[in-house]
Amino acid sequence: MPGTIALALGKRLETARHAAKLTRRQVHEASGVSVSMIRKLEDGERWPSDTVLVALARAVQTSPEELLDGPRRSDSRVHQAIPAIQRVIAAYDLPEDGPVRPLPELAAAVGRAVEQRVQSQYARLAEEAPPLLEELFRAVDQARGADRAHAARLLAQAVRSADAVAYKYQHRDLSGRLVELMRWAASLAADPALEAAAAYVRMETFFAAGQLGPGLRSLRTAVDRMPTLGTERLVAAAAALHMRAAVAAGRMRQADDARLHMREAEALAGRVPERLYDGTAVGPDSVEVHRLAVAVELGDPGDLQEAVAAAARWAPPRDLPAERRSHYYIDLGRAQVQLGRPQHAAESLLVARQIAPQHVREHGQVRAELATMVRLTRGRDARVMALARWARAV
Repeated sequence: MPGTIALALGKRLETARHAAKLTRRQVHEASGVSVSMIRKLEDGERWPSDTVLVALARAVQTSPEELLDGPRRSDSRVHQAIPAIQRVIAAYDLPEDGPVRPLPELAAAVGRAVEQRVQSQYARLAEEAPPLLEELFRAVDQARGADRAHAARLLAQAVRSADAVAYKYQHRDLSGRLVELMRWAASLAADPALEAAAAYVRMETFFAAGQLGPGLRSLRTAVDRMPTLGTERLVAAAAALHMRAAVAAGRMRQADDARLHMREAEALAGRVPERLYDGTAVGPDSVEVHRLAVAVELGDPGDLQEAVAAAARWAPPRDLPAERRSHYYIDLGRAQVQLGRPQHAAESLLVARQIAPQHVREHGQVRAELATMVRLTRGRDARVMALARWARAV
């Protein structure tokens, strides 16, 4: 059995054991599995037989499926809306006849979808996305000339909003299809800034597949292909690419590359006011948010100490989108966990939950963070346990 898979199962077993407030001896007494075997399983050194897995799951008050695959997805209106999005995009290039509102009205509707995305209102967005996408597919099909380019830009933004739902809620295949649709719409619009935004979003597929090297190359290629940065939109698009490249390089533990991309992002973001550009928040405050994210990905204790200290002096302003602000506190919690401060991390996650509960509850890194916090506190911190159960980390 591959070591990484066995180690992941071991971490889930240890987390479930601490959540149930059980020692290995108590699990042995409840399951009949030896203490030494439990230790080896938790350390990822052994793989359980079906009989042992069932016995251990019963002892730690979970199911074999959750030990193997992790906690089930939370119940949500979002998951119920996913099939409608899938049906609509299946025939994106063969839209049925129907009404199409004037482009200014469609632009207002797309603006609401973008706002729902950046404010992490995923349930409402998932329910309203299918008819909007369907209408935009008709608009692109029927329009000509400059109107078609305008409709394509609107479609790219709406598709990106729908992709946020698919990606956050772990519908990876659907997310990949939506990313390709965004790239298709951006190419129809022949808009370099929008094409750069599509490259920014495409990095999600590389993150999900664990293909960080190709993903980082794709971001660098997108930067190289950009024309002269003669407008605010183009400057912001380039800054966004560098911010995302810095995070990718950090996750690969390429410190020099990560810091180089952060310097590029800082220089570019300093030239534009903080706001949304083609759906991405860019500006000096967004650079600060990414600075913390890069420190967390690199995992250097000195950088983490400095980042946590900086968080005592700076906080993301309230006019930043909720998704970005909540991500800052998620990353702050991750830094605090890495520094062995689970109680401080719980405070950070509570702030993140207050800002954007839907974003926090469905964030994969939050679940991993909370599982680590459960192990660090041995399931004895009531606040940590409440958060972990709310996010279905245990």
